[in-house]
Amino acid sequence: MNNVNNNDSLHRVVIVGGGAGGLELATLLGKSLGKRNKASITLVDAQRTHFWKPLLHEVAAGALNAFEDELCYLAQAKWNHFHFLPGRMTNLDRDSKTIELAPICDDYGNEVVTSRTLEYDTLVISVGSTANDFDTPGAPENCLFLDNREQAERIHTTLINHYLHAQASGNHQSELNIAIIGAGATGVELAAELHNAAIELAHYGLDAISPKNVKITLIEGAPKILPALPGRISSSVHKQLEKLGVTIMTEQLVSEIHSDSLVTRSKTVVKADLSIWAAGIKAPVFLGKLPLESNRINQLVVRPTLQTTQDDHIYAFGDCSSCTLTLKNGKSITIPPRAQAAHQQASLLAKSLKKVVAGNKPMNFTYKDYGSLISLSRFSAVGNLMGAVTGDMMVEGALAKLFYISLYRMHQTTLFGKVRTGALMLKDVLSKTTRPHLKLH
Repeated sequence: MNNVNNNDSLHRVVIVGGGAGGLELATLLGKSLGKRNKASITLVDAQRTHFWKPLLHEVAAGALNAFEDELCYLAQAKWNHFHFLPGRMTNLDRDSKTIELAPICDDYGNEVVTSRTLEYDTLVISVGSTANDFDTPGAPENCLFLDNREQAERIHTTLINHYLHAQASGNHQSELNIAIIGAGATGVELAAELHNAAIELAHYGLDAISPKNVKITLIEGAPKILPALPGRISSSVHKQLEKLGVTIMTEQLVSEIHSDSLVTRSKTVVKADLSIWAAGIKAPVFLGKLPLESNRINQLVVRPTLQTTQDDHIYAFGDCSSCTLTLKNGKSITIPPRAQAAHQQASLLAKSLKKVVAGNKPMNFTYKDYGSLISLSRFSAVGNLMGAVTGDMMVEGALAKLFYISLYRMHQTTLFGKVRTGALMLKDVLSKTTRPHLKLH
């Protein structure tokens, strides 16, 4: 096992997980502490590129080409004065302040890089979450998931293959039954994007499966879709999805999944040529095995400073952490696993860790809920905005879509700055005139 050392004379900050929050934190700390040579900043991730997770449903439907929007960690590290180390964290030694990284193997199983240990003075864990199939029989074998770019690409490839098969058979009455388990934001947005994909695929000549013969069923165990959002938003989205022809089943828990169907606990059978799991989350399993406090879904329990409860030198944030805050009115709130929460925590830690490196105490995190926005592909967008000026205001249509898009642009601005983000926006506008509306391969 090799030992990877940073500059021993500098405070070593190691960030494990290059999702939206982790990459933003590495970039912010690199621009400040790294650039001024006040600390060594290292980002560790199992992947070599970053893609913004809230857009994965667009990749799955083909509305977005992930290869055009992914970001290379090595390049981002070079531009922003931090180090990038490819690897998957497997273990932690709190006494020696080291983490263990698994070997890196090629596609044929040959070891390219041996296992390594990496030393830290401050460790930040931000490895995100994965879908939670709740040990549903048949889910791992018969469902597609939407946790990363590779899985999103697999959904898209499977969708295209269904169309190619139907086109080759010459049967222009073919049906495609798609079942989406989970009607949170991901499931709802995916349903709308897949409906749009059906229209676009027919437009480009793959018309053996007509849009009316693409049957999309959205299944939710709660009494309403978007259970975490206000009722008026859920109701509005429900109506709009039904107008698009999406079948919605609420208060239905899936009990088993087969290759061509699924069964609910009420014994309802739903035909499914393509089953996609979008319900629930859990943190990676290895977190629950670390010598740190974790909950039943493997999230690391942290204090208001985002420090883990058992080690002041280890922080965790984003979907992989469980942070409960006490409000001024005495009530408690558990921070929801949302992109805006991870963004706020990354911003707080960028300031807080500067204090820690300087020998001061970390800052406490306060969460501000700015509302939620749901995109229904090109058809509409719905959400609520919350703030001192707007109060709690519901928005729909073009205005909601504008705010929805701005969330991604804010993420890009943190990573690239205003000028480069403006250039990326211009590139996106120009590219729409030179490529199809849908990825067709």
